Amino acid sequence: MASSSKHPIQNKKNKSARRSHQPAYNATNVPQNLSQTPQYQTLYIPVESPPTPAPSPPSVDNGLPAIGPSDQQNSLASDNTAQDPAIRREYITSFLDSCSPEELLFISRTITPLLKRDFVSYLPPELALHVLSFIDEPRTLTRASRVSRNWYRIVRDETIWRRMCYIHEFDDWEAEAEALSERNRLRRKKPKDTHADGGQNAPDHRSHRDHSKSFSFRRHFRNSYIIRTNWRKGGELLSSHRLPIVSPDNGTVTSLALDSDWVVVGLASSMVKLFSAHTGVLCRTLIGHDSGVWGVCLVSKGGHRMPAPDGPIASGNIEGSDLLYREAGNNVQFNLGRPSSSLSEELSRLNLQKRHDGAHVMPSEFLEHLIPQAMQKALGLDILEGIDSSNAERDSGQSMSASSRGWGQPNSIVVSGGCDKTLRVWDAKSGQCIYIMHGHTATIRCMRMLHNRPIALTGSRDSTLRVWDVQLGRCLRVLEGHDQSVRCLDVCGNKVVSGSYDSTCRLWNIDTGECLHVLVGHLHQVYCVAFDGEIIASGGLDTTVRLWDAETGQCIALLQGHTALVCQLQLSSATGILATGGSDGRVITFSLKNYQPLHLIAAHDSSVTTLQFDKDFLVTGGNDGRVRLYETQTGNFVREMSEPSQSVWQVAFIKDLCAVMCKRAGKTVVEIWSLRPTKGKKTRKSRKIAQAEGRVEVIPGSSSKWS
Repeated sequence: MASSSKHPIQNKKNKSARRSHQPAYNATNVPQNLSQTPQYQTLYIPVESPPTPAPSPPSVDNGLPAIGPSDQQNSLASDNTAQDPAIRREYITSFLDSCSPEELLFISRTITPLLKRDFVSYLPPELALHVLSFIDEPRTLTRASRVSRNWYRIVRDETIWRRMCYIHEFDDWEAEAEALSERNRLRRKKPKDTHADGGQNAPDHRSHRDHSKSFSFRRHFRNSYIIRTNWRKGGELLSSHRLPIVSPDNGTVTSLALDSDWVVVGLASSMVKLFSAHTGVLCRTLIGHDSGVWGVCLVSKGGHRMPAPDGPIASGNIEGSDLLYREAGNNVQFNLGRPSSSLSEELSRLNLQKRHDGAHVMPSEFLEHLIPQAMQKALGLDILEGIDSSNAERDSGQSMSASSRGWGQPNSIVVSGGCDKTLRVWDAKSGQCIYIMHGHTATIRCMRMLHNRPIALTGSRDSTLRVWDVQLGRCLRVLEGHDQSVRCLDVCGNKVVSGSYDSTCRLWNIDTGECLHVLVGHLHQVYCVAFDGEIIASGGLDTTVRLWDAETGQCIALLQGHTALVCQLQLSSATGILATGGSDGRVITFSLKNYQPLHLIAAHDSSVTTLQFDKDFLVTGGNDGRVRLYETQTGNFVREMSEPSQSVWQVAFIKDLCAVMCKRAGKTVVEIWSLRPTKGKKTRKSRKIAQAEGRVEVIPGSSSKWS
């Protein structure tokens, strides 16, 4: 305030304020005479300074735009770019030191993606696939597919998963690809069917998408990997059926066969039961045998017909049988070795049979043209003329699951035989009996079906083998030579090996009926045989296992190790392993290269009743009520396959399905286990709905207590 009172104010505003505060001059101060020079005196008046506002922003009158925050960042970045790297690092360090933890976290999240480089996407596809080929762990590939869309596309390449199939030995894709192709072929043919059989050929309830898929190595690897894991850790129990045992003998499960669609069980109670391999539901009870069933075989639907060595169609030595095939659907009668009886007489005889019974075929009779048209279609008689056998390949061995590949027929076929000395042929889809073939004079003890041919072989206690055409319903030839009961047989290609209680084995040509070799060496009855086309294995009551050369008939090895009856055998040329099971509870695996024992497994406390293995696992069942799983290559125990029971009768499995037949709490128990990848749990309610919709039914004449 003192300075303001001693210095004059220079700006215009202060000057105006100064003038407003100066006092007015009176008349006495005005000079009277203008000529006189006025005398002025400077007066200093104290004035308070006005309030000073905040500084104004810089003026933009110079025509330059204002600098915003982003421009300041850009200018800062350009300034830092021009500086020395050491100075930049020092600046960044000081900047980071001044940041709060929240800001540091933000900085970390911001710069982390900038430090990643998608090297796979920048590489050419060939190099990217080469880099990924060094990964042999499927979980790593699965995680890599989730990185980005490019990685997902590269990882899904089929070459990667084909290599993974080789590494993990999932090299059975040819069978899966063929089965998928067959399903697609049948699906394309179904719309052309007329459904004249009451809807038996109507499309099934599987999704359309499943049929239209093309083969994928990635999908094959995924399914195989999950199936192998389920074998080790346990699959899903589809169903567990308990069948009451009325008498001590009639509840025994004598035979078992299964494929990807059906599980067929033969019982000593004269019944054959069919279960769905997809749901485990009891679908059919086949009644017709007069006494116990001792053998069942299952022929899968589809397939390709195998040509016989001496012609396109194997039907015995009957001339003109090709013509009979083509005219079978027209009910035309041909006198080709047929007994002299008119068509009306044949029809009258058939009308006397039960409604659900099949056509009784005696030796030298030919009645295939008299069966209903629906059954002709089920057997594939209506499409026989157009069957293409160019894709068929001769089989290298018999399936241990007692199932065989079809000859092109649209429906699965069940063949059964037993104590009533007859061989019955059934349509699995409808449950109808098609043929009842007579010829044996004693119990049919064993049977086998050829792959891709409608040929069945049976061994009987009448010491003979018979060759049957189950499509035409006729006996083609009788193989005679054994002196006692035929206990077992096995087939490969067009040859069959039979083992008998006369202590010998015989090798036969199926198409000619010729006995090629008589294998003599066992001291007691032969109970089991196995045949892979080159080597014959036989075991019996003398506790030994003998290996024979199928070409020369000479014994090439004598294998010992069991202390009791050898009752189970399986031979696999693919794995080079022979597995034997005996009444002493032991399971021994031998090498087919040097015939030395590989593993001696104390599998059970009593007799081994069933045995089967593949390249991964060995499954055994015994009279001690246990079902055990072992590794085939190491012999190590993996786990128990089922709950303990009183005794185990039969166990059979395919890649993704296992069936266990046992006795538990005084009842026959049928357990069906699925090892497939789960697509959602099937509840009991959904199975009841399936039964209500008619997809599950019991053939008339069966008792509800068996369901």
